[in-house]
This record gives sequence, C-alpha cells and structure tokens, in this order.
Amino acid sequence: MFDAIVVGARCAGSPTAMLLARAGYRVLLLDRAEFPSDTLSTHLVHQPGVAALARWGLLDRLRVTGCPPLDRAVYEVADVRLEGCSRGVAGQRAAYAPRRHVLDAMLVDAAVASGVEFRPRCSVTGLLRDESGRVVGVEGVHQGHRFVERARLVVGADGMRSRVAALCGAPFTTSTAPLTCAYYAYWEDVPAVFELYERPGSWVAAVATHGGATLVLAYFPQSRFDEVRTDAYGAYLEQIRTTAPGLYERMSGRGRRVERLRGTGDQQNFFRQASGPGWALVGDAGHHKDSITARGISDAFFQAESLVRHVGAGLGDPGWLDDALRRYAEDRDAALTEGYQATLSVARLETHEQRLSLLRAVGRDAELTATYFDLVAGIESPKALYTPRLMALL
Repeated sequence: MFDAIVVGARCAGSPTAMLLARAGYRVLLLDRAEFPSDTLSTHLVHQPGVAALARWGLLDRLRVTGCPPLDRAVYEVADVRLEGCSRGVAGQRAAYAPRRHVLDAMLVDAAVASGVEFRPRCSVTGLLRDESGRVVGVEGVHQGHRFVERARLVVGADGMRSRVAALCGAPFTTSTAPLTCAYYAYWEDVPAVFELYERPGSWVAAVATHGGATLVLAYFPQSRFDEVRTDAYGAYLEQIRTTAPGLYERMSGRGRRVERLRGTGDQQNFFRQASGPGWALVGDAGHHKDSITARGISDAFFQAESLVRHVGAGLGDPGWLDDALRRYAEDRDAALTEGYQATLSVARLETHEQRLSLLRAVGRDAELTATYFDLVAGIESPKALYTPRLMALL
C-alpha cells in the first residue's frame, strides 16, 4: 500500500509527488505519457514559480539546460509602452520560459530522485472506495496489464479534462465560458525578452526559450475561432502584424519558423471542488483559466506546496486528513480567486480609456512600472499599485 498516489506527472503532479516523498511518504506517480514529451503550454514560469524551483533545489538544474532568464519585460498598448522588470519575490527577479519537454522531464527526475515510484504509459480507469465511499486507491492499465493500487490519498493532477476529477464527481464551483482561442509557434533569429502587446480584440506575446528560439503567441476572441481555424497560420501572422508590428518585422526579416503551428479553442475557465474523502485535485485538474496571463505553472507549484503543507504528518489519520484537505481547498480558492478574475478581465481583450490613463501614469515612474510587472507575475494584487505616488501622477 502507498501513502499517496498522484495521477499526472507534469508541472502539478511531479512536484506534489516529490514533496510528499521528501516528507517521508511512499508515493506512486502515474502518467499516460512517457518523458521527455511535449504538451500545449505558454511555457512561462513567473517569479513565484521560479522561487519555488529555488526552494526545491531545482532552479540551477533549469539554468544549466540553457533556458534564458527573462529579466526585462515590455508591454505595449495604444500609445503606452512600459519597459522594466518585476521587483521579484524571494530574491528571484527573472522569469523563465522552458520548453515543456525539458521542464516536465526535470520535475519527473526530481520526484524519482526523492524516492517516488514512477510508472509512465499508465491509464487510470477507476477509483477504489471503501464501504463509506472514501477513495482508497486506483485501478488502471499499465503497458497492457490491469492493475490495482491502494493508498491513503489519491491526488488528481491530470489536467483540465481530469479523469480523476470526473471519477471523484468533483463539481464545478465556478465556471466562465471560454473567452479566447490561441495559436503559437517557435521562431529562430527573432530575439525577444518577455514581451506583451495588446489592442482591442487581440493579444500577442513573445518569450525567449530553449535553443535560442522565441515562442510567439497570438490570442483571438473565442467568437472568432471557427473563422480563424480555417487559415490559422494566416490569421496568426496577421494578428501579430496588426498588434505588434515591430515583432512582426523581426519575424519577417531574418526570422524562421522552426516547428509547426499549435493552437487551441478550448481554454476553459473554472474552479472544481478541490478535495473530498481520500482525494484532492492540484493544478489544472481543479482550477483552470485562460492561458493569456500564463499563470498555470506557477499556480500548479503553489498548489503542490499548499497541499503537502496542509497534509503535514497526518496522512495516517483519516479524520486529520479530511480536515487538512478542507483547509487546502479553502487556501487554494482564497489564493487564486483574484488571479482568476484578473485573467478573465485580460481575456476579454478590451481596452478602456480609464485603464490607459492609469498605464500612462505608471509609465512615467520606474518604481510603479516594476510594481505593475509584479502584478503581471502574480506577486502583488492590484491594490499595491494604488499608492500616493500613483495618485500624484493621475
């Protein structure tokens, strides 16, 4: 019998499994994929996520893979241009945008090095329950063979379309219809930092990633998805040309696309119930929002740490564990609701004169600009921006 079984081994599951193992628990980690492997992603690890990697002793491992630090940010909308850097958190001022086949494999390796048993190519088909209905394990298929494993805690970290969440019957507690569709590609010879460009009905981002490549993303209103998908690459280029003309010039000059265009029209926005008797959800399995603010990886790291902190030494006591899981659920919702609402606001792809006036004032002050990029990174809430310094400039 395992103390915990974690289903899903990417940026929510592997850290959860790793931290549980470091706490002394016997942990089984399952995933349908093999690693290294890729997945749809905006790649960005904001500074709170970078600080988590540092706490876990993994930041230097990421750096030696050649992933460049993003220590300069640019944001353009209308006549506003903000340029600077976040003040950071826990000494980490730079963000990173690693390729997922690098980051996820690194996280799996760290979990295994911490004592986790990892099984790739493994599908969970059902949950085991005791006579009270408490989840006490999983059943599934591994390399063509059926298996059953028992545990005191089953953690679903298996993404937005979580099989574990469905099997647990975890209801949606908050949901909002999709607001954007997005497409991205990798480009060589297109130098970039962390760049954001906005106009009504459009959002474009560029970040430097592994191998000297730059990830360039374009966002459209969800209402345009059927139109955009008929010529996705043409629409992608046109969105960049009209929203970020300087970036487009870099791409159409020496730039060269090095991989196929990827995209999605299924950017769900929701919170699910985070826990129940014998089970919990972390990462996109329990909470997903539009990728336009790129909070998913950092939020997943936060949830992994929060769950393990609340569980503490109490996995052996069902009553204690149930209380701990309830506290974890409350902590998750309290910590992530403001970011959820902020993301929905950005994903509506609207610009308003009042906001532009605020941004013009912010752009006249380096300290306020740094605070604004703290907001982008999820370090500060919008209240941190409304200081006497800002009021004097408005």
